Amino acid sequence: MKREIRDRLIIALDVETIERALLLVEQLRSSVGMFKIGSQLFTAAGPEAVREVSRMGVPIFLDLKFHDIPNTVASAAAEAAKLGVSIFNVHALGGSEMMRRALEAAQMAAERGGIARPRVIAVTALTSADQKTLNELGIAESPTAFAVRLAKLAAEVGLDGVVASPHEIRPVRDAVERASFLIVTPGVRPRWTAHHDQKRVMTPAEALNAGADYIVIGRAVLDAPDPARAVESIIEEIEDS
Repeated sequence: MKREIRDRLIIALDVETIERALLLVEQLRSSVGMFKIGSQLFTAAGPEAVREVSRMGVPIFLDLKFHDIPNTVASAAAEAAKLGVSIFNVHALGGSEMMRRALEAAQMAAERGGIARPRVIAVTALTSADQKTLNELGIAESPTAFAVRLAKLAAEVGLDGVVASPHEIRPVRDAVERASFLIVTPGVRPRWTAHHDQKRVMTPAEALNAGADYIVIGRAVLDAPDPARAVESIIEEIEDS
């Protein structure tokens, strides 16, 4: 059971340098299943950050939320596939054609390179977004209804899954009748940490029990004096729940 829990933990490498990222990977690669490279590290260090972390033999979730015209996103998706990441995401608000083109481009690039196609997932509603945020954007739906609608669109296009907040896990599971549909969940906070700018949150145990395939954890581990011990505390919290 403990190994299964570890495999479902993704640590967000939201740090300023490759050196810090590699140190964290070295400390935590035997304790978690995957590492996320997002906008901060990718902007600071570029694709080389992905290559350096990949050389350490760990799976990578490339979290850049591609959202542009279909041709541009398709080109980015091909490059993500060439980098050998395990998962990357696009933003569902880009629409069905953009998502479909991204999936097709990733498939083609993987076939040409003789590598496994990364799983392509879609961002639904950010965990920092609440009803006020959606109202500002002219969206009258609740965050849950909005996220479920985008998840269904991603599923119809053929994407492998979505990024969804803990509060949308069960509604998405109910709405998408595909057992293999992947749900990656940020907005996860152990009981002993602050919520920061995340609004729709749950504990790690709550998110996994709700049906998340992976949970993404960042600051609770990154800001800890001992990141490895923080991971063990999270696993203990899950096991005790």
